[in-house]
Amino acid sequence: MFRRLSSLVRIEHTLFALPLALAGSILAARGLPETRTLCLVAVAFAGARTAAMAFNRLADRHLDAANPRTRDREIPSGQVSLHQAWVLIIVSCGLYFVAAWALNWVCFMLSPLVLAVLLAYSYTKRFSEVCHLFLGLCLGMAPVAGWLAVNPTLACIPVVLGVGVLFWVAGFDMIYACQDVDFDRSRKLHSVPARLGLARALRLASLSHVTAMCLFVVTGILAGLGPVFYGLSFITGGLLYWEHRLLHPEDLSRLDTAFFRVNSLVSFSLLMSVWLGVS
Repeated sequence: MFRRLSSLVRIEHTLFALPLALAGSILAARGLPETRTLCLVAVAFAGARTAAMAFNRLADRHLDAANPRTRDREIPSGQVSLHQAWVLIIVSCGLYFVAAWALNWVCFMLSPLVLAVLLAYSYTKRFSEVCHLFLGLCLGMAPVAGWLAVNPTLACIPVVLGVGVLFWVAGFDMIYACQDVDFDRSRKLHSVPARLGLARALRLASLSHVTAMCLFVVTGILAGLGPVFYGLSFITGGLLYWEHRLLHPEDLSRLDTAFFRVNSLVSFSLLMSVWLGVS
């Protein structure tokens, strides 16, 4: 059962997204925060992401069943029941709220709003092509949340980093949506590739990633990060360049490599550049 639930929410992708929150915490603390804070940030982030991902799978279960690419997912294929998915969502929300409460009052007060945004994403592609930016907002909140976990006073540094993450995520989500263009059009679902076609969508994703890199550099300037940050930022930028070199409008065979592996490395590279940059 644990294996099926883990597969349902792609639990390994929590490790891909968690560095974003940790980067915000490191910036606020100007180094590694205390162990208790790091553990609570990890629990809160894992709980929120698990709840959001399970809810997304519930909301999309009928679409997933109709899409040849996704019909074998856990809920459409019957490996996970609706009851089990709801229990997972409720337990994950509970862990998230408890961890937010244990961090500080600001995190706890903002936690319902953050969760509402995360859950609302599941329906955005039914209404608008801004679904990619909305997903970017969901992950872009992570550095801000990580900062507030350490310093409950908002500042521009985590916000700029969060907006950079927003454009990075929006870009790779446009790339991911390229594989479902025909299905999205047939179901009147909204995405940039379905609206503009593959070539223009990939160009827009490239522009989004250039914007993200500029904002990452601005974050370093605002935070007064050291030379190591800028050196490692070249690696981050190189990974994003590699991601786009792997893809072509007429050949998406390497999309999984571009989406999952490269973006995991980008997340880790961004964390390391921030961590070593404050040292």
